[in-house]
Amino acid sequence: MAENVSTKVITGKVRFSYAHVFEPVAMAEGQEAKYQVSLIIPKSDLKTLEKIEKAIEAAKVVGKDKISKNGKLMPGLKMPLRDGDEDRPDNPEYADSMFINCSSKLKPGIVDKDLNPIMSQDEFYSGCYGRASINFYAFNNAGNRGIACGLNNLQKLADGEPLAGGASAEEDFGGSNAFADEDPMA
Repeated sequence: MAENVSTKVITGKVRFSYAHVFEPVAMAEGQEAKYQVSLIIPKSDLKTLEKIEKAIEAAKVVGKDKISKNGKLMPGLKMPLRDGDEDRPDNPEYADSMFINCSSKLKPGIVDKDLNPIMSQDEFYSGCYGRASINFYAFNNAGNRGIACGLNNLQKLADGEPLAGGASAEEDFGGSNAFADEDPMA
């Protein structure tokens, strides 16, 4: 029964994308700045996906006054769990994965695998792997209705290929891009 299921989930190992967790950002003009991250969840992580689906159902029950009319869920509800193969086909890191965009007005706690605080954006970035503490809730705002995902805390478990794109300074100025025979000051 959904009433006995929490709306809070601690995920299994996910990949973090679009990580804005050190400073809040507004995704569009006029929107409130929030801390945000996208969680990329492998479709093979059935345990995490099941916990998320149960928490979404629990959020529907808890928030039924916001998203139902005459005892029935309103049509066209927005749901937070999305399919990376369908919604992000041009992003290979989303292949064979589900994803959830999470946000919070409050800065999330960020720790490493030994629970030591992470304070540097160089240490926690889009592309690293870890776990997230998230919660689901119903919303009804200016005609938009559905279930959203709140961001609580993050734990980094492993490094990964950064997703920010672009080359590092070492890549730009070292190796085959170095002009050993040219004077950079000339």
